[in-house]
Amino acid sequence: LFQDCGADCAKFQKSELEYKFNKKALERPYTSKHSWGKTYGEHKRHLEFSHDQYRELKKYAEEIGIFFTASGMDEMAVEFLHELDVPFFKVGSGDTNNFPYLEKTAKKGRPMVISSGMQSMNTMHQVYQIVKPINPNFCFLQCTSAYPLQPEDVNLRVISAYQSAFPDIPIGYSGHETGIAISVAAVAMGAKVVERHVTLDKTWKGSDHQASLEPNELAELVKAIRTVEKAMGSPIKQLLPCEMACNEKLGKSVVAKVTIPEGTILTLDMLTVKVGEPKGFPPEAIFDLVGQKVKKNIEEDETITEQAVENHVKKVKC
Repeated sequence: LFQDCGADCAKFQKSELEYKFNKKALERPYTSKHSWGKTYGEHKRHLEFSHDQYRELKKYAEEIGIFFTASGMDEMAVEFLHELDVPFFKVGSGDTNNFPYLEKTAKKGRPMVISSGMQSMNTMHQVYQIVKPINPNFCFLQCTSAYPLQPEDVNLRVISAYQSAFPDIPIGYSGHETGIAISVAAVAMGAKVVERHVTLDKTWKGSDHQASLEPNELAELVKAIRTVEKAMGSPIKQLLPCEMACNEKLGKSVVAKVTIPEGTILTLDMLTVKVGEPKGFPPEAIFDLVGQKVKKNIEEDETITEQAVENHVKKVKC
């Protein structure tokens, strides 16, 4: 599924429940329509993959040629993922302000992708100061922890704020909105990592499914992102080879508005701009031509060419 859609990495979530939740949290009654057990603990135990299942998933990912990792939702989960030899650690938003966890995870020496849902800019500066001296290979993802996420709560401009505040690390986007447009816009703003939840069916039981992409949407998202990456192109503005045909056909030239006899000193009211045949001086040269002497008769409506102007030194475009 992930590979067919063009994604680079499949990411799961790994919890060691007794380390992620205290006893009371696990014993809390869970009566939601999304529940897989009477208590939150029973619900989570039903859903949690075992270590062996994770090893199997990792092996499968290697076979099909895709990266495999998980968010380590507690310190023991990180220990397991480290042993599993994942290519990078994902830090879920719920652990981003968990500073001892961040220190221990950073010390493992693997790249880190850190989500920033529920956090403030002040906290993110603290996270940067903790992680950077230990492990320089990390990035921040702009994220809002709501499922599904409404467009007015996305705040893509935080991507720009992070790029300014942390110019030496990549910035990305973790989205829980519906559809693909916002994630594509994040890439246009410079997001280097995009994370989205994926499901096989949005109507399945569980609060995450409706905030997830189905396979056809994931494929569409990846395709759109690759198109935008190409389209970002170069910041240098210049006439491109692909524009030459249009320029040849429709690019304008300076043309004589009236008949101009040989020896005349050009003034602006003798000149106009039209699509001319043959091509002559480009429109931006019109003011440079004022005050120049013509060395042959120029008919009304005739293109003004270099041969018609005395001592004209062509300005080279930089």
